Amino acid sequence: MKIAIYGRQIEKHNSAQIAKLFSALNEIATEISIYAPLLEDINAIVCNVNSLETFNEETLDHNTNFLISIGGDGTILDAVTIVKNSKIPILGINTGRLGFLSNTPTEEVEYAIKCLSEGTFNIDKRTLLQVDTTNSIFGSLNFGLNELSILKRDSSSMITINTYIDGDYLNSYWADGLIVSTATGSTAYSLSCGGPIMMPRTGNFTLTPIAPHNLNVRPIVIADTSVLEFQIESRAKQSLLALDSRSRKITSDEKITVRKANFDIALIQLPNQTFISSLRNKLNWGLDRRNK
Repeated sequence: MKIAIYGRQIEKHNSAQIAKLFSALNEIATEISIYAPLLEDINAIVCNVNSLETFNEETLDHNTNFLISIGGDGTILDAVTIVKNSKIPILGINTGRLGFLSNTPTEEVEYAIKCLSEGTFNIDKRTLLQVDTTNSIFGSLNFGLNELSILKRDSSSMITINTYIDGDYLNSYWADGLIVSTATGSTAYSLSCGGPIMMPRTGNFTLTPIAPHNLNVRPIVIADTSVLEFQIESRAKQSLLALDSRSRKITSDEKITVRKANFDIALIQLPNQTFISSLRNKLNWGLDRRNK
């Protein structure tokens, strides 16, 4: 079994749990590779890891069985750009805050490795969206797990986002911006702007306006088989496109097209994890005293 370890950095207060993680991996005779920028942090916790194989954004072995992401949801989003279309399942160890995607607490690292070694886990396939622009501003990393956000940048004035679905004109959003969200991203930025929560695998995108000028403009759910097109009008020279954790400047000359990506991302769910239980735990649902 080959497991890749990815993360941004390891905070000191998580050192003991990360040491347990490597101890559990060694017990199942795992071949380990470590994200190169993380090697120094890991070596400070676990001795003699300098001899282990490393990888970077372009060199991850596609024969890797699992990738373990150490961090929060943002780290998972970064891991998606490394896994790409390799179909390597991702397990998120949560050292961040909320942890909708990275939902395995550090206290359960030994249990998580046991589940991987015994095959007692589920694969949760998540849809991605693909973004194409006139000048290919995102290059080959033009896919996202959560959302694409079209945002004002250089001015406090609103922008106008002319929106088409399958070539049919939908609306011109006068707003601070517009979010195109997958079902996975429905619990992220879109939710904070009043968008609905969507269950995974429902086959939908959500269009959620950010501070719209027209109060009768509301989020809309559309099929993820649709092709969306956007054209920005703005008093400023540039606006901003944010694709998960990556952002680029964009001019009004750019045509933006969004569609469902042609591959999925596989997230590992342990036997004690479900999307519904995550909703309850992360959003504090069910805490009303009347439920007791």
